[in-house]
Amino acid sequence: MTEEQLREEICEVGRRMWQRNLVASNDGNISVRLDDGTVLCTPTGVSKGFMKPEDICKLDADGALISGPKPSIETPMHTWVYKARSDVRGAVHAHPPYATAYASAGRSIPVDILTEMALGLGEIPLIEHGTPGSMDVPKLLGPVIEEHDVFLIANHGALTIGKDVLAAYMGMESVELCAQTNFIAEQLGPSRLGDERLATLREMREERIRSSRRQTE
Repeated sequence: MTEEQLREEICEVGRRMWQRNLVASNDGNISVRLDDGTVLCTPTGVSKGFMKPEDICKLDADGALISGPKPSIETPMHTWVYKARSDVRGAVHAHPPYATAYASAGRSIPVDILTEMALGLGEIPLIEHGTPGSMDVPKLLGPVIEEHDVFLIANHGALTIGKDVLAAYMGMESVELCAQTNFIAEQLGPSRLGDERLATLREMREERIRSSRRQTE
């Protein structure tokens, strides 16, 4: 994709996030890593539902502004992710209500209720709260960044990463639907997947991840 097409895609992802109640007001941030290592990132103080391509900031690999308005305060988290994972080209941070509720309660989303959770997302790390805009969150992500693409941030929200920004966005949709479904099932009294089924789903998921990463090498 050209840079202009990627700017358009960031805006489209922002609209979808806003329409699906994954963010409110000016919340959330989205980024894309380009082939030359530079990063496109959403600006601060702008609703994700109303962005235009010219609103998108361009940064160098260390987060210094190249062009555009003031970038999101969470820029250090995005640029750190791209340095930590060479296979990642898109990142999305949002505050999906159900997933954020689990994070704010200090709970991970159960993996043993929903097949799609076990197979598609796997166990989601819950990392401690970090000061927005600081290196707190990247440091906390360090031990788990290699094995996961979805993260809950205590008392804050969720971070999803992927091979491109659309994949990262799809992860955000999935984590919120899984959180909502799990929350409702817990009220009703769920029938949980047993250890044997979970082990099979975990093995299937791990092979899918290995295959995907081989294709990007």
